[in-house]
Amino acid sequence: MRNLSKNIVAVFVILLLFSVLFSLFAKPFEAPKTVSLTQLVADINDEKIQKLIVTGSNIAVTYKDNSEVGAKKEADAALSETLLNLGVQRERLQNVTIEQQEQTDIFTWLSPLAFIILPILFFLFFFFFIFRQARAGLGQAFDFTRSRARLFGAEGHPKEKVTFKDVAGLKEAKEELEEIVDFLKNPNKYLQMGAKIPRGVLLVGPPGTGKTLLSRAVASEAGVPFFSASGSEFVELFVGVGSGRVRDLFSTAKKAGRAIIFIDELDAIGRVRGMGFTGGHEEREQTLNQILVEMDGFERDDTRIVMAATNMPQVLDPALLRPGRFDRRIVLDLPDVADREQILKIHARNKPLASSVHLREVAERTPGFSGADLENLMNEAAILAARRNKTQVFQTELLESIEKVLLGPERKSHVLSKKEKEITAYHEAGHALVAASLKHTDPVRKVSIIARGRAGGYTLKLPAEDKHLKTRLEFLDELAVLMGGYCAEKLVFRDITTGASNDLQQASDIAASLVKEFGMSEKLGPVTFGEKEGLPFLPHESTGYGTYSEETAKEIDREISHLVAGAQKTAEKILRQKIKTLAKIAKVLIEKETIEKEEFEKLIGKKRA
Repeated sequence: MRNLSKNIVAVFVILLLFSVLFSLFAKPFEAPKTVSLTQLVADINDEKIQKLIVTGSNIAVTYKDNSEVGAKKEADAALSETLLNLGVQRERLQNVTIEQQEQTDIFTWLSPLAFIILPILFFLFFFFFIFRQARAGLGQAFDFTRSRARLFGAEGHPKEKVTFKDVAGLKEAKEELEEIVDFLKNPNKYLQMGAKIPRGVLLVGPPGTGKTLLSRAVASEAGVPFFSASGSEFVELFVGVGSGRVRDLFSTAKKAGRAIIFIDELDAIGRVRGMGFTGGHEEREQTLNQILVEMDGFERDDTRIVMAATNMPQVLDPALLRPGRFDRRIVLDLPDVADREQILKIHARNKPLASSVHLREVAERTPGFSGADLENLMNEAAILAARRNKTQVFQTELLESIEKVLLGPERKSHVLSKKEKEITAYHEAGHALVAASLKHTDPVRKVSIIARGRAGGYTLKLPAEDKHLKTRLEFLDELAVLMGGYCAEKLVFRDITTGASNDLQQASDIAASLVKEFGMSEKLGPVTFGEKEGLPFLPHESTGYGTYSEETAKEIDREISHLVAGAQKTAEKILRQKIKTLAKIAKVLIEKETIEKEEFEKLIGKKRA
């Protein structure tokens, strides 16, 4: 787009020069009209002349009808004397304006000179412009294989400095990486003991857990340049570009001495080879081969370290993970409640929090949130407070932001009819009542029929503490809760709506996972039913063929249906026994649209432990 703008400007300038040249040289080639002095005298006597301008021996004559002609006089004689000698009447001459101007010959010699020089200058400019474009294109061709990596942590980037103090939680990961920092700071200490400096460090974890941030913290702590590139930046349409950029990246980092090369989303170029449609000649595979070659080319005392991040380590080529390449694999988990509190404190540094804000409560209500989610939560709370013209962020904004991050913004324009509002109220009341009646479910924090995101209403259940394992009974109770809305609609209105479609989808997925992944089916036993590796010409994830027979597939389908049907019976039994409580909750929802935890526990007549 920038080159297009430059070309348009250049064309405009060229056209402008053409117009100027035309205006300059169009008139000089027209033969000027002249009159003799005798005719001039006659015209003066006839009172046709208005003005005479004398420049040397040239006379510019202006008639009263605004026409202009030229005349010549003797060089050494005065004009008036010449005219009187030719018989002009003195009183008529006095009525004519006569101006005397100094003679300048610049236009006399400049016009023909310009006629020769300007075209020459124009052609010189034109050829200069053409050669400049050609040179720029040639330069771009040579720059095409240069690395697009961004440099952080060098001088002139003080704002980009990130330390381990800026990364909350991840205690074990930081302990591992502190050793890498020591390698970079004091390499001789390890070389003297015969140890090799690790060549590659692979950070594995869910999105938003701080893989990139932690890598930059290592570079800042070690005081070395940090070259950051994404895996997708190496893959281009043209063959050889990816491997060329890899060579350039490693060469640039070698010139910097001690440095960290960071490749984000390594799975974009590090997938298992030999599964592409184009075989071994695929550009992505050539790029991966070049990375393997470069990492093998590290000398024993080389102080370059390659760090990479991915959230799909299962698809990486085994050659990347062998010792000598990515020697260390560091797993970054989602933060627990203590870590979430520390992360919230870091992101609250530049925000004016009210004294009543309790970040521990926010941390307890956000299980499963990553560091990026928590940063987004704090930002949404600040935006919400500013929208309400507050000068501080209060606990109310923080708690509302949790729901916004989880479910999306409120859709206040989504107005339900009276009938739809009643159906939605009973639907959500069914979810909440079933959840409150079972032992192995999370506490109900909030029930609402205000639309958020794509949901017409929601029942917010959050665990009292972080969980890393989930039992079969918890899964079965969760299935019953999901079927609660469907059963409430069927029980009260003798009909069902499309509002339960997402609940049914989730229930079917959970039941399938119980049978196929977790081995929790009583009928099929502790067996997992995975997927095939894939056909030779297809990627691993492209086929759904199971490693079991068609008869077993039918058994799996029957068992999934059995689990969902059992959950439906459980939900129906609870709702039939507590139909009055169900109606009470739905009535309050229709009136208030939202029920908080305390009010909900009063409505059901008991308090959860």
